[in-house]
Amino acid sequence: MTDMRRWVWLGMGLLCAALVYWLHAILTPFLVGIMLAYLADPLVDRLERAGLSRTWGVVVVFSLFGLVMLALLLVLIPMLARQLVRLYELTPQMLDWLQHVALPWVQARLGLAEGFWRFDKVKAAISAHMGQTSDIVGVVLSQATASGLALLGWLANLVLIPVVGFYLLRDWDLMMARLRSLLPRQREAQAVVLAGECHDVLGAFVRGQLLVMLALGVIYAAGLMLVGLELGLLIGVLAGLAAIVPYMGFIIGIGAAMVAGLFQFGGELYPLLGIAAVFMVGQMLEGMVLTPWLVGDRIGLHPVAVIFAILAGGELFGFTGVLLALPVAAVIMVLLRHVHDLYKESDIYAGQVDPDL
Repeated sequence: MTDMRRWVWLGMGLLCAALVYWLHAILTPFLVGIMLAYLADPLVDRLERAGLSRTWGVVVVFSLFGLVMLALLLVLIPMLARQLVRLYELTPQMLDWLQHVALPWVQARLGLAEGFWRFDKVKAAISAHMGQTSDIVGVVLSQATASGLALLGWLANLVLIPVVGFYLLRDWDLMMARLRSLLPRQREAQAVVLAGECHDVLGAFVRGQLLVMLALGVIYAAGLMLVGLELGLLIGVLAGLAAIVPYMGFIIGIGAAMVAGLFQFGGELYPLLGIAAVFMVGQMLEGMVLTPWLVGDRIGLHPVAVIFAILAGGELFGFTGVLLALPVAAVIMVLLRHVHDLYKESDIYAGQVDPDL
């Protein structure tokens, strides 16, 4: 019977994986809705403890979320769009700067052969692609409207996300209670412990790291704009988004900002020192204030595990796999931790031999 149960669980796991593979094209709004409900549930619970009903707590949370999205649409997104257009306009000049200033300097310092970079071919390919249109907005619109059905499907998914998130968040505690009631009685306590550990790992990483990303994005963008970097807002936002993996935001941000600073300020020392200071201060705040305060000392996901999970999920299931990557990685991490503990307690690890053998 034990072997039969194991085969049943294995079959159910394979069936779930197959369903995700077959239905991944339509799962995105539901997965995003689940993620929103998971992230907002603690806030709604606090509002419930303050005296609001569950439904009104969800309404308040979604209203706040709607106001934040409206502020982004009215303020941040137009500013980012202007900087993207400016980057698009500056790209030919940056290519010329790389070809005639930056790469010859590196070539002279490293003693590389003439024409080592073959940059003319790269520049020609990029320039030919850019020359197809002078309007970046037109490119986006032409791609978005290439298929009317695809555009309608994209809009439907966008509208479906808050609807799914609202109903899932309203019934979140009820669904968790029903799932717990379905657990095998003899395994309920163990399953609840494992689920709690998965929640701690995933919650510590996702909730905490999202807040760290937001804080770092604000710090980097504000600092770079104060330094006077023309693309400071865009680079700061990208560095904040890349901070989903610890230290990656710092590496990508300071690299992009230094290149942009060299192009904009030339050899001026003080602006480049200001750019470096912005990222050093951000890194110090992340290590000493933001991560201990927002993430805490709970064991999260290792940066290498995050990178591998996101890349593997995207390769296997596309964007749906990216959304599933971190929850699956958290579950696997908790299970591996328990397997490790069982191994350390086993006779195999202790070196004991069965006397009957």
